[in-house]
Amino acid sequence: MSKPKDKDGKNTGTTRRDFLRKAGYAGAAALAGSATLMANTDNPDSQATWAEWFQGNYRLMTDQEKKEAIERLEKRYSAQYGKKVTVDDAPAIDGVLFGYALNIQKCIGCRRCVKACVKENNQSRTNTEIEWIRVIRMEKGQFSLEDMDKGYPAEAGFDHGVQVGGNAYKPAGVVLEGQHYYQPKKVPEKDAFYFPIACMQCEKPPCVKVCPVRTTYRDPDGIVVIDYNWCIGCRMCIGACPYWARRFNWGEPNLPKEEMNPKTHYLGNRPRMKGVAEKCTFCIQRSRRGRYTACVEVCPVGARKFGNLLDPESEVRRILARKRVFRLKADLNTYPKFFYFID
Repeated sequence: MSKPKDKDGKNTGTTRRDFLRKAGYAGAAALAGSATLMANTDNPDSQATWAEWFQGNYRLMTDQEKKEAIERLEKRYSAQYGKKVTVDDAPAIDGVLFGYALNIQKCIGCRRCVKACVKENNQSRTNTEIEWIRVIRMEKGQFSLEDMDKGYPAEAGFDHGVQVGGNAYKPAGVVLEGQHYYQPKKVPEKDAFYFPIACMQCEKPPCVKVCPVRTTYRDPDGIVVIDYNWCIGCRMCIGACPYWARRFNWGEPNLPKEEMNPKTHYLGNRPRMKGVAEKCTFCIQRSRRGRYTACVEVCPVGARKFGNLLDPESEVRRILARKRVFRLKADLNTYPKFFYFID
């Protein structure tokens, strides 16, 4: 692009290319100044904060950069919570694709899984807890003559209204319009059944597709993870998820020191910050070390199963082969790895 010229033919003004080049120099200088400021400060906490602010996307870090980032977090968390905190970086296991199966006939709606998940994964306890698992209470219903009515008021010359009947207003079968929050004295309740929902760890996750900064992605073992340090809080992933699986930290998370689980994973249950999204990660700090998820361990009726979908002898694969299985909202082609089954 040629530069603008005055009436005497002399160059004047600045082209867009010159402007962008100068802006690039200014940006580089600003970053260099910030790095110098970070290096020269006497406050180690400030150094760690600046280093964390300027660190790259976790997937793009070198092994050394990942090691330094984890060391910073371990030091900060240990000081903040008054206990030795470890931040694991265990990668996906070769030859493993994690899957989950839940027997909705056995679930009694006790929500012990919810509380175990909160405790294991360092979720906020502010007012109402941030809960990654949602258990929906649904009423059992049936069609009966006693429920019939004459519909809307009769019109001129007719005994019945245009819309006749009454059964359609009664609960019958599985719908996702049940109670998301319930406080019974005892469970299971009469004429009720329960439908737990969490992240489905989709093979084609809509949340990943809409993330503008690629902070959420699917790892080779099938777990959809979040790099909290790169989340910009746009909440597009929350709107895209058809399973109500993601939560957002509107304020600073409240995690009591005595309740903090010190065994964490960088992409999983390490303490979050204000303005980031979070969700279930199949207890990545456990599953990648060969352990069951917290919800599987705590279920009193054995309704939850977890394992490797690539292993024909795993519990999950046996269930898929022998039980009546379905996936929630399968028509959306998200291909969840969370299966429901009945005996």
